[in-house]
Amino acid sequence: MATALATQYVCQQCGSEFPKWQGKCPNCGEWNSLVEALVTKKEKKLNRQQTRNFLPEETTPQSLDQISTEKVTRIGSGFQEFDRVLGGGIVPGSVVLVGGEPGIGKSTLLLQIILNTGGIYISAEESSHQVKMRADRMGSRNLDKVKLLSTNNIDRAIAAIETQEEPPSLVIIDSIQTVSTDDLDGVPGSVGQVRECANRLVKLAKKSNIPLFIVSHVTKEGTLAGPKVLEHVVDAVIYVEGQDLTLTRIIRGTKNRFGAVNEVGLFELNDTGMTEVLDVFQAFAPTQNLTSGSVLTISMEGIRPMMLEIQALATPTSFGLPRRTANGMDYNRLLMLIAVLSKRTKLKLGNQDIYTNIAGGIKIKETALDLAICLSITSSMLNKPLEEGTIVFGEVSLSGEVKPVIGQKKRLDQAKKLGYSKFITSETVKNISQAIQLAFPNT
Repeated sequence: MATALATQYVCQQCGSEFPKWQGKCPNCGEWNSLVEALVTKKEKKLNRQQTRNFLPEETTPQSLDQISTEKVTRIGSGFQEFDRVLGGGIVPGSVVLVGGEPGIGKSTLLLQIILNTGGIYISAEESSHQVKMRADRMGSRNLDKVKLLSTNNIDRAIAAIETQEEPPSLVIIDSIQTVSTDDLDGVPGSVGQVRECANRLVKLAKKSNIPLFIVSHVTKEGTLAGPKVLEHVVDAVIYVEGQDLTLTRIIRGTKNRFGAVNEVGLFELNDTGMTEVLDVFQAFAPTQNLTSGSVLTISMEGIRPMMLEIQALATPTSFGLPRRTANGMDYNRLLMLIAVLSKRTKLKLGNQDIYTNIAGGIKIKETALDLAICLSITSSMLNKPLEEGTIVFGEVSLSGEVKPVIGQKKRLDQAKKLGYSKFITSETVKNISQAIQLAFPNT
């Protein structure tokens, strides 16, 4: 039986171990990431043996032109939007980490995918009966193609996969924080358990050429829980995003060894599961005429343009310090744009509470929305709507200059196909003052 060593402190981000607590991890630089843990001799030995020997070892370097490559046949998930995020489908032998907030629809989406492809669903959070009830609610017809196993033991799950007569088309582990191995004494979800279980799953996928989807919890900051090594060893990382009060769900890829990153897929969550939304461009477009404070813009998510409605409300503050709220956009970026408007235009925003929002519950980080945010705030301040059919996009610098953005031609071409004819971009204005004059003449 393993003998417990003295208490050690383990970093939840990088997995480094220290004999005493520190406020900042010296290895990865994260603050308040060290937690108390009991480490055994057996666990120490296993950690030293974790060399990530997932691929056959090569001892002789080869020239790139001498290495032969084979075209990989991808597996369709049954959803065009999901396949696009993965770069064209599921790659055999790949390991995909799927993260998202509780109740966002991770398990529902993955259950639908495995019902389309067939395979083994390992559930460590729900019983087989609960998973079957969810599948029945979806009205699925391919129940005979999926095998269920409810267990928290990763070794038992791997043994069940390896003993199949035919390799499964897909394996889903739900979730990595709730499985563990008896070789370690740590509780499920601890750094050592998550790291060791992930390593064993990746080794299984590479050895047997079976694609694996691993569900991971997220922290309150919205990042994947567990050590950062978890994201390094997998081939792709996908987030399921959305808000509790909306049915829209966005599948976003942040890492992909087999395709482009930052690609997105659009879904709608309903009683029967996830339904993909194919018309992404107009998915978030308003259904009625815009009022003051609302501006239409075009964002690029991956290689596809998406129409969005930027909303702003400016109202006199009741307190000494004005309030600023950003929903769906970067808060610090909003503060910068308000400062630019106050400095480079005649608008007086120092006594105004300003609330901004991207309709539909989507989150956008790109700076191409700068000009639309500025004009939506101006529209609310002046209480004047923009002319119907106006599209606005462009990056705004600290000097108030409007700069061109990536994919500008593609954004314009897509908007013109739908009949939009008036554009306020870097091609029509040079700075924020000219943009306000063009959007609101005689102001």
